[in-house]
Amino acid sequence: MSDINKFSPAQVVDMVRKGTFVPNMYLSNVALAYFQADEDFISRRMFPSIPVALSKSHYYIFDKDDLTRLAVGKKPSMGSVTPGIIGKSDDTYSCDAYQVITGIDQIEATDYIRTSVPGSVNPLRSKAMWIAEQLKLFTDYQWARSFFVPDKWGTVLQGVGSTPGEGEFWQFDNSNSDPIEQFNQLRVVMRLLGLRFPNRICFGVNAWAKLKTNPAILERIVSGGSTPNPANVTKNVVAQLFDLEEVLVGSAVINTAAVGQPGKPEFIVPENDALLVYAPSGPAIDVPSAGYTFSWDMGLGTNPAVQTFQGPPATHTEFAEGMISYDMKVTSPDLGIYMKDCVSAPPEDEEEG
Repeated sequence: MSDINKFSPAQVVDMVRKGTFVPNMYLSNVALAYFQADEDFISRRMFPSIPVALSKSHYYIFDKDDLTRLAVGKKPSMGSVTPGIIGKSDDTYSCDAYQVITGIDQIEATDYIRTSVPGSVNPLRSKAMWIAEQLKLFTDYQWARSFFVPDKWGTVLQGVGSTPGEGEFWQFDNSNSDPIEQFNQLRVVMRLLGLRFPNRICFGVNAWAKLKTNPAILERIVSGGSTPNPANVTKNVVAQLFDLEEVLVGSAVINTAAVGQPGKPEFIVPENDALLVYAPSGPAIDVPSAGYTFSWDMGLGTNPAVQTFQGPPATHTEFAEGMISYDMKVTSPDLGIYMKDCVSAPPEDEEEG
């Protein structure tokens, strides 16, 4: 029974007038909010982020061919060898600012604050959480558009369901597929072209699901399981099988429908594809990377802060704002291998009638 029955009508009116009455309006220990888990977002985990002081500037690129071409020779008597050439070029980055704003009606918020509603529906807290979610979604969306596309990379492979030709590979859900052998070959390809072995991979959700049930994968780990502790294909296990540091799965979902239209959820990362790369754990001047995120510190980089500001006096509105500023760039195309259609397309539904 509600605590309101403890008080007389006059006492209740007096408490409402003073703003001390706390009705049992909502549960304080549960709320339904479809915020996605942090591990679903991958844009800050695949490539290093470089803090930059200027929103636009240049960076050097040392010539890979010159670094691998021998310039050592036998010194001639009373002479010298021809000086070696270390060529370099440059490229640019340009950080754009991205912003999201929402409003808080101060009159409406007064009732929530005075009744000590649970934090899940507190206007200030919920708006801040919504802004953070928006920026994470947008960053992953921009990441996929910048990196998870085949035409950005030096090597692009096509998954097929019949005997692979040049530039093709067996799809993961084909009985002939042996992903471990396939990735062993891709390691050699990247080492030859980009002078590094790959260390990270991102799978679309369908590609990952089929990889986990691939017979060649299961055969490698099934002997390590038991009835109480069955073998389980995890990201860490696959990382060890492929000799990688990290396996990521692009599982974040975005609603592409316009406001007022039925929801149209889609995976941000193409669900049937995969991207194999080399990227260091942090930025460096003497190590290449498949990609970088240049984060402008004046625009809060890719770690946004939420701030509030007052609207026009007569509106009694408080606005909450989040802003980020960055540029996502492929910096070494030879250090990325894009794999298209890692799984076969589902059969089309037969028409009825």
